[in-house]
Amino acid sequence: MSGFVEKPEPVQVPGLVHLHTGKVRDLYQNAAGELVMVASDRTSVYDWVVPTEVPDKGRILTQLSLWWFDQLADLVPNHVISTDVPDGAPADWAGRTMICKSLRMIPVECVARGYLTGSGLVEYEKHRTVCGLALPEGLVDGSELPAPIFTPATKAEVGEHDENVSYEEVARQVGAETAALLRQTTLAVYGRARDVARDRGIILADTKFEFGFDGDELVIADEVLTPDSSRFWPADQWEPGHAQPSFDKQFIRDWLTSPASGWDKNSELPPPPLPAEIIEQSRAKYVEAYERLTGTPWS
Repeated sequence: MSGFVEKPEPVQVPGLVHLHTGKVRDLYQNAAGELVMVASDRTSVYDWVVPTEVPDKGRILTQLSLWWFDQLADLVPNHVISTDVPDGAPADWAGRTMICKSLRMIPVECVARGYLTGSGLVEYEKHRTVCGLALPEGLVDGSELPAPIFTPATKAEVGEHDENVSYEEVARQVGAETAALLRQTTLAVYGRARDVARDRGIILADTKFEFGFDGDELVIADEVLTPDSSRFWPADQWEPGHAQPSFDKQFIRDWLTSPASGWDKNSELPPPPLPAEIIEQSRAKYVEAYERLTGTPWS
């Protein structure tokens, strides 16, 4: 059992049809058939959407995605049409809304890894592979890989795990030509973002993208290169051999798995509300990631 502790009721806005409530984003459709994506302040950890929000998180994710879309525009087009708030929508939607093209989405999480950690480390320790790709001996948690790798996953519903799959399985599902295009584009975007982040003192350990087709053109969609979809590490603290400090919801993960929370992540019980200091520390990390990457203060 996992998912929402209490699933929020969708906001009713004249002229918009509610399509989906995700872990973080709410999805609507307007009269023109365009998608309206609204990033909430919700946070998902261990397949649960925790019952306490992180103030400004949705705006930070949205503004950081928009910044990255600009950095990547020469590599791949994106789905954003405008950031206008629809008429009749709550004022709170400002800064967290993207009006987007409706794409034929490809049901694959396109993951690029430049460093070994997370589920990749678990597989490596068992088989010396990640998503079936052989890696050299002697790597540890946090090791830089000889070259970035494409390690796709299937996209899961709220409350379920994404599942790593082989490149061959992706080719079987979406066709060899599309699979090759996904791999090429994912690694190109990762390479650009890795270099941009490195110039700002941040290691981009891994990240995931979603793509769809607008006609025959491959388009990058959803969020991109945020602390929710990526592992960002401070470069000056990188030290392979153990888990790295990161610019994301690690404060929340650590508290939930500590004796202070009283919660067992392997149980079927929902996580408890988060204390104020954990929320503030998490917000501060999101803000720091935004400011270091974009070079502009958060306001």
